[in-house]
Amino acid sequence: MRKRGFLKKFIGDKAFYKAALAIIIPVVVQNGISQFVSVLDNLMVGRMGTEQMSGVAIANQLIFVFNLTIFGGLSGASIFGAQFAGKKDMNGVRNVLRFKLITCALVCAAALVILGFFHEPLLKLFLHESESEGDLALTLAEGSKYVMIMLLGLVPYAFAQCYASSLRETGETFVPMVGSGTAVLVNLLFNYLLIFGKLGFPALGVVGAAIATVISRFVELGIIAVYAHTHTKRFPFFGGVYRSLRVPWKLTKEIIKKGTPLLLNEALWSLGITVMSQCYSTRGLSAVAAQNISSTVSNLFNIVFMSIGSSIGIIVGNLLGANKLEEAVETDRKIIALSVCTCLFFGAALAVSAPFIPRLYNTSEEVMRLATRFLWVAAFMMPFYSFTHACYFTLRSGGQTKITMLFDSCYVWALCIPVAFCLSRFTSLPILPMYMICCSLELIKCVIGFFFVRSRKWVVNIVRDQG
Repeated sequence: MRKRGFLKKFIGDKAFYKAALAIIIPVVVQNGISQFVSVLDNLMVGRMGTEQMSGVAIANQLIFVFNLTIFGGLSGASIFGAQFAGKKDMNGVRNVLRFKLITCALVCAAALVILGFFHEPLLKLFLHESESEGDLALTLAEGSKYVMIMLLGLVPYAFAQCYASSLRETGETFVPMVGSGTAVLVNLLFNYLLIFGKLGFPALGVVGAAIATVISRFVELGIIAVYAHTHTKRFPFFGGVYRSLRVPWKLTKEIIKKGTPLLLNEALWSLGITVMSQCYSTRGLSAVAAQNISSTVSNLFNIVFMSIGSSIGIIVGNLLGANKLEEAVETDRKIIALSVCTCLFFGAALAVSAPFIPRLYNTSEEVMRLATRFLWVAAFMMPFYSFTHACYFTLRSGGQTKITMLFDSCYVWALCIPVAFCLSRFTSLPILPMYMICCSLELIKCVIGFFFVRSRKWVVNIVRDQG
């Protein structure tokens, strides 16, 4: 009897999974296509050599900070968007979309200035001499060329995220999936043509990889934006969205109040992860290259828990906006259990494939050996990452953005970065044990996340009095 009660608490019925998977699967497919092509993209660049692969990897660390800042800028508004959608208030969703567009424009302007003028000194932070080293000057040159072209894709990327997030909040996950899927296929095609010079195209190497990515950004925005503005009967909040960029001041204050911690959180978290990568880079170019292979490949296996976490923000947010508070709690608990259980399988799959994947790269034996061991660490930690990721989106769905910031970026800066910095600067510990120690800090975060979610402070309808 007790066992049956336990199963009922954490495992849903057929109707539950049918409704949840209707949201989760398109997001998984979208992220899966994107990450799979990212792996192929990484492999193509990796075939050119360690320096080219490392230059692009370091450049992408800077782009990563921008991407996560955009995500953070949209996250606070998306809480309101999801709850307005659950409330069936399309005017509220339109005002949230306008806020997103303004936020993205401001973030893009700042990123263009910072990356346009200061990319070279930022890239140099990741380049260190070591016993076995590649050509650091070549790595810097390749990374610089890549960043300067990638700047052209920042604006279309940001605005595509505005449109896609608003569609998802109203339950439309297929169109963003098509837009993203088409974009990554275009990226893959032009990578093949422009990196290696196929079918009469010039062989541009790293520059070709950047051009292919920029083209794909415009394709994604075009598909999603055209669909949105030609289906205003189904999505009325897109109608007249540019007629005025005015957002009610009361709503603006609430979004800023809830959203600023999330914007700061994503900016600080992504910057924190970049700082940790810089700490790992003190062990040489081999560590940079191995971590690049490991993170790219493990992200492919992480798509399930990443997608399930994003879906929590939509599904639970809709229930909270509809004032179905107890149903939101039950749904959240079952989705978290689903996320952790699936990661046991995907973690095992990653561990089995880890020795073989690095062999696909044109790099040294040392890099391949390190990458394999990094992947084993990532495989072991995957269920723990899935739990903390789900906790993050649970807290966010109810507008607990200050707690979210404490749980996420503050944790990284208060614990993870000091540990990584001290190990990299004040010890001669090799990269692998240093990496293992830093990853194991996620176990402490699991305990904190458990108590935050259990407290139920996130079970709040924040749009009851908004319109």
